[in-house]
Amino acid sequence: MSEEDTGRKWIVLKFGGTSVSTVESWQNILSVIRERRGDGYRVCVVHSALSGISDMLEEIIERAPRNNTGDLVEQVKQRHDKLGKALDLPVDELLKEDFDELEHIVRGIELIGEASYRVQARLLAMGELMATRLGAAYVRRELEEGTWIDSRECIRTSALKNVSERSLILSAVSATDFDRSVLDRLNEAGNLVVTQGFIGSDEEGKTVVLGRGGSDVSAAYYAAKIGAERLEIWTDVPGLFSANPQNVPSARLLNHLSYKEAQEIATNGAEVLHPRSIRPARQHNIPIHVRCTHRPELSGTVISDEASDDEALVKTIAVRKNVILISMESLGMWQQVGFLAEAFEVFKQYGLSIDLISTSESNVTVSLDPGLNSHFHDIRESFVEDLSVLCRVEVIESVSAVSLLGRRIRTILHQLGGAFEVFEEQKVYLVNQAANDLNFTFVVENEQADRLVRQLHDHIISQSGNQQSFGPTWPELMGDRETTGREQPLWWEERRGELLDIAAESGPCYVYDRETLKKYAGLIRGIGPVDYALYAMKANANPEVLRTFREQGLGFECVSIGEVRRVLDLFPDIDRKEILFTPNFAPRSEYEEALDLGINVTLDNIYPLQQWPELFRGEELFLRIDPGHGHGHHKHVKTGGMHSKFGIPRFEIEEVAGLAGELDLSIKGLHAHIGSGIKDPLSWKQTAIILHKVARQLGGVEILDLGGGFGIRENDTEAHLDIRELTQSLAQFREAHPEYTLWVEPGRFLVAVAGVLLTTVTQLKGKGKVKYVGVDTGMNSFIRPALYGARHTIVDLSRLDEPNSQSVNIVGPICESGDKLGIDRLFPQAAEGDVVLIANTGAYGQVMSSHYNLRPPAQEIVI
Repeated sequence: MSEEDTGRKWIVLKFGGTSVSTVESWQNILSVIRERRGDGYRVCVVHSALSGISDMLEEIIERAPRNNTGDLVEQVKQRHDKLGKALDLPVDELLKEDFDELEHIVRGIELIGEASYRVQARLLAMGELMATRLGAAYVRRELEEGTWIDSRECIRTSALKNVSERSLILSAVSATDFDRSVLDRLNEAGNLVVTQGFIGSDEEGKTVVLGRGGSDVSAAYYAAKIGAERLEIWTDVPGLFSANPQNVPSARLLNHLSYKEAQEIATNGAEVLHPRSIRPARQHNIPIHVRCTHRPELSGTVISDEASDDEALVKTIAVRKNVILISMESLGMWQQVGFLAEAFEVFKQYGLSIDLISTSESNVTVSLDPGLNSHFHDIRESFVEDLSVLCRVEVIESVSAVSLLGRRIRTILHQLGGAFEVFEEQKVYLVNQAANDLNFTFVVENEQADRLVRQLHDHIISQSGNQQSFGPTWPELMGDRETTGREQPLWWEERRGELLDIAAESGPCYVYDRETLKKYAGLIRGIGPVDYALYAMKANANPEVLRTFREQGLGFECVSIGEVRRVLDLFPDIDRKEILFTPNFAPRSEYEEALDLGINVTLDNIYPLQQWPELFRGEELFLRIDPGHGHGHHKHVKTGGMHSKFGIPRFEIEEVAGLAGELDLSIKGLHAHIGSGIKDPLSWKQTAIILHKVARQLGGVEILDLGGGFGIRENDTEAHLDIRELTQSLAQFREAHPEYTLWVEPGRFLVAVAGVLLTTVTQLKGKGKVKYVGVDTGMNSFIRPALYGARHTIVDLSRLDEPNSQSVNIVGPICESGDKLGIDRLFPQAAEGDVVLIANTGAYGQVMSSHYNLRPPAQEIVI
């Protein structure tokens, strides 16, 4: 069969929404097309709607029955008008009919009051139709060739048995066989065609869509139907990675995957590639290349037939959030013939697709992937009712599936034993070993998933001896985001010369910048609804730091009597009510001393009132309340919830109120602190609401102390807490409850950014492709990376202007394998004597240091 007959000289290029939304991206698209045409290929471009347009169209469907879609319709038109004008295209001429059709469909929905599945498909298809008209016109003008094709003429979908009407129209499926008529249609159109992803037509010729992410699927259908030589998926990332780089910056590119491996990775949470796009390519042995539109020079990930070597290997660690578990329990199921068949028949009746399965004598638990069972909440009540006829049913939500994906995983489970220790303190709802030996999955709480992925990646991928399967890290490919793209230099960049001199004279040391301390104190004082701020001095008890915050008008929150004594030694004239003592499981003697000193005392346990009642009789106290939940960047900094040792649980409030009456106590304020590193600006408002409810149980209080935990930007891959949104949310609470005085007590937020740790390179080492930079202090000075897995910006201050040319692990001199300050960091060619700077170490650095190995920790200097 000739190339003309098979279509082997055709290549399919798919571009996603972010790839077709800017002039700069279209210029890259043109360069790719030119290159493929120069190689002698005929090119079929399949592309998505502009970024965000499909979301707008879905919102129009939701709002249309309420007749309030006018602004959204205009936004959709304006987005296309803006891009068209930027591309210097006659938008009115190209899109007038589509704009008219869009308005016509929306008016119809508003008139009828609802949108049928057919109408929804027509409206959703408008995004791709409008975008590709612009794209085809631009390509045709710039390259002097290019034909626009309506994908509904080529992608015909099939009516599958036992599939709901909704799925047939809004998540349609097409055959994946070679189709001579489609190849002929493209051949007739010329050597370059532009068409739509996501849309097709059914057997009646009516518009259907392929579901979200359907543009990948459309491209795969085209490749299969015309027998293309290659399918290229162009997106905003340079391939598939060993983990999500947004969560694991040290994630490494996967150079090559087999179809089976790629299918498993795509199915288990990798959003780069739609799972349904792999089967058509695999059926016809068409290689898939995943590439980055913004960086077309990068090679990306190649997906083809089986990997060349058969070594057992974990290739990636993926997570699927918001998985739903259905637990079915019945003592009667043991040896009951047909129980599973009857139970699964109920799932079938409700159109629910089962993913993971775990069985025992009296329980069967299965998972539902929310992406494939989006209608579950609509049918939940009746589904549970019908299934309950057979067994006791429990629906478990807010869980995530964390999966180790690779090949022949069963043969290396003994090697992964150490990695599984990360689950030691976690609740694991389900463990599943896939029958194909490509997947080992744990289902855990949503809030733990990202941290577990980071830890597993460190244990398994970062320490893997197989280097052939893995490419560069994300920062190596995309540029070191930790030192680029800032609006202004950081304080330690501006004072680089001074810091280099300090390191030469002082050896390992923490250096704190006084002006930065003042800046962050000003941010806290600027939160209008907050009446008073205290500095949680456990973060950094350096006397000069304390003096700076005293000058800024802050009070002090102390967790030990030693901290109280330091404040009084430094500031003997301080108003004692500007000190809040919040001990945890402290001895009686500390409470006695604090009460004698006249400072504010907090109880976070009912025990002192029960066992030492005379000590507190007639006193004025704060109570620390456990709000019932905790947040933070690591479980060790979550200070709320059942598994935290802090705070009085809410079920004991009535008993506390009774004891307060018996002992003539005055409850001056309520205090809660749910954790550290929190970036949800609504968190403190939610805490205030809970404390308000407790205050009502106690008959009212004067002060609500909302705690601290304000998240900082750990490195330049992250964002700060939005102080403006925090201020707005607390203003809403203040407006509703003006009777309270609001306090906060940030610690780390105030000092972290102001501090850096300076250390010096001692030795360099290479073990194959793994390179080590050794420095003269480690976890004895700074334990956060080892304890929390914290990722701090690390730079070679001596070579700050030199390009980063290698990936290294930065390690200290402590005799522990966990003495790692940074893993897989981009670094210049360092040398012995270079000064290395670790940023954002002003909090929980020196105060948590030790003399382990009898190595003195870094000293402190304030500049």
